Amino acid sequence: MTERKPPGVSFESFVDKQIREAAERGEFRKLPGFGKPLDDDRAPYDELWWIKGKLHREGASVLPPALALRKEAEDAREAIGRAVSEAQVRRILGEINTKIAAALARPPAGPPLNLRPFDVEATLRQWRAGRSRQDRRDTP
Repeated sequence: MTERKPPGVSFESFVDKQIREAAERGEFRKLPGFGKPLDDDRAPYDELWWIKGKLHREGASVLPPALALRKEAEDAREAIGRAVSEAQVRRILGEINTKIAAALARPPAGPPLNLRPFDVEATLRQWRAGRSRQDRRDTP
């Protein structure tokens, strides 16, 4: 499509010819998303749709550091609930406690952190109690 429109040819016929030739060469078959359904068009228009899509594809976080760490702490709590061993619980708590301690030593920009390191032993007691309740429910 680097070719210029010749004088005397209408714009529409020139564009239609370029599209038809590209389709004949198969250039549209190589496009990402070819053969996939279009996104739902009933959603309200968002001027930043492409930026949000790019951030989502790249896995970038748009949360301030303090809120991102709070989210990680919530995710750690959920991961503890799915943990199958005390070693796994200790590893999860060790990782998040390290991040929380670093953030407390040098508070990140944004809203207040409102977090403190997890008490590993208290959390393990809760985890064990939850596991024993679940084991009692699972036994006939």
